[in-house]
Amino acid sequence: MARTNDTLELSGFGALTGTPKQVGDQLDRLTAEQVIALTFEHGSEPAIRALADTVVSIAPLVRTILMRRQREAIGSIIEALVPQVPPPQHMLVEARMTAEARRAVLESGDWLTASQIANMAGFSTSNPSAQPNKWKKEGQIFAVRHRGVDYFPGYALDSAGYRPIKALAKVLSVFSGKKDDWGLAYWFASVNSSLGGKRPHDMLIAQPERVLAAAEDELVGALHG
Repeated sequence: MARTNDTLELSGFGALTGTPKQVGDQLDRLTAEQVIALTFEHGSEPAIRALADTVVSIAPLVRTILMRRQREAIGSIIEALVPQVPPPQHMLVEARMTAEARRAVLESGDWLTASQIANMAGFSTSNPSAQPNKWKKEGQIFAVRHRGVDYFPGYALDSAGYRPIKALAKVLSVFSGKKDDWGLAYWFASVNSSLGGKRPHDMLIAQPERVLAAAEDELVGALHG
């Protein structure tokens, strides 16, 4: 490491200004090992002096920057040489279970993109995602994100105008801060004892008050362990 630092050694900074002859005379009296020369066809003495002072002031930073870049390069080489560490078995199992659960949810009902909803509802084509995303922001509906795309539950939309069912907002309010979007999707797609073994998303339109009560029961059960 000492050898690496030596190759980046910079010390004893100074600047000489003047005409070529004046600078040459000053160089003859110097014992410096290295010299950098900047030449100007035209330039006032104050401006040249200011530039020289600036160069001297930033010169110490050059070594610091070069050393940092060397460390970063060495770190990248080491990282590339170290073999990939496989994730622990329990993490693989958990990832597989999550993937299977998400696939089951996506296959359990109709999921629509914002553009698809906008098309069916007759929204503006200039920005078709605006209204569904506004509903989501206002807590009227939720969406799960899959491969970079938001998917909204078709069972949460009425069949007349493809707007969010009003009861859904109340259910989402119950679970606010307690379940994320995928957690909501799991809950709606799972059989529920409070609903006689039926799934909430199958009863959301026909019996929204029972779905809301089931959500409240779940929250009370979670609070009491």
